[in-house]
Amino acid sequence: MTGASPNGDRAFYAEQVILGALIITIAIVGLAGNAAVLWLLGFHVRRNAFTVYVLNLAGADFLLLSCLLIDFLIFAIEFFHLSNFSYYITNLLIIMTFFPYIVGLSMLSAISTERCLSVLWPIWYRCHRPRHLSAIMCTLLWALCLVLSILAWKYCLYWSNSSDYFKCMKIDFTMASWLIFLLVVLLGSSLALLLKILCGSRRVPLTRLYVTILLTVLVFLLCGLPYGFFMFLLIRIESFNEKYGVFTYFVMTLLSSVNSCTNPIIYFFVGSFRQRQRQPLTEVLQRALQGSPEDQE
Repeated sequence: MTGASPNGDRAFYAEQVILGALIITIAIVGLAGNAAVLWLLGFHVRRNAFTVYVLNLAGADFLLLSCLLIDFLIFAIEFFHLSNFSYYITNLLIIMTFFPYIVGLSMLSAISTERCLSVLWPIWYRCHRPRHLSAIMCTLLWALCLVLSILAWKYCLYWSNSSDYFKCMKIDFTMASWLIFLLVVLLGSSLALLLKILCGSRRVPLTRLYVTILLTVLVFLLCGLPYGFFMFLLIRIESFNEKYGVFTYFVMTLLSSVNSCTNPIIYFFVGSFRQRQRQPLTEVLQRALQGSPEDQE
């Protein structure tokens, strides 16, 4: 992301200011929503297999929105010439957003996959699923994504020779391959779950839990996926127009912040749907994320 100059294209810089202000506003709202989810799931809602994943997904969204907020606050400071930050810091913040983004997609894929397994093979799920599978999977996913991010920080933030450059390309390829794998898993499991709900002789009833999952996946595909596609594919094209690239980065980041901000809204909306009386947020959230009895950790 580059700074702006008052002597340049005023319309282009006005678009940057408007999009930057929207991103900052949405990030603040999203931080409040995800903080509420973290607080309620961490201390007030009974833990089950599904809420463990959602707790970690909220943590990833909170971290992503924090990075985006800091990134665009720095952009605002540079835009108004209040201070200048080094190229190293701005690139470091962009790389830091990769970590929670990959974690969020990993958690969402794990949520959809586990729900799909519980529907397609219910007997195995009830009898043979490890008791603490959710906590183990979340720990492994955080560790894997952290290792990939550290390698990207070490080799891609700044390279002084061709060896570091080729190592950076290998890290980029590995991260892109992991994202594609997660996307395939997410699409496959979500489609299988949707078909099981809508079709077949032994259809699964459409509960609030499945509505929450499907809405979360849909919002990610519409708002969260373009950000990863841009950052890992289009940004590597050398002939990409700089002005168009900056504008596209702003739009993709705006969509990504909307995705992270929308997840808590989905939880509270699904939990309070068709409830005439106002209820505590704890009960609303628990209703939206309530799984089957065998999900209890």
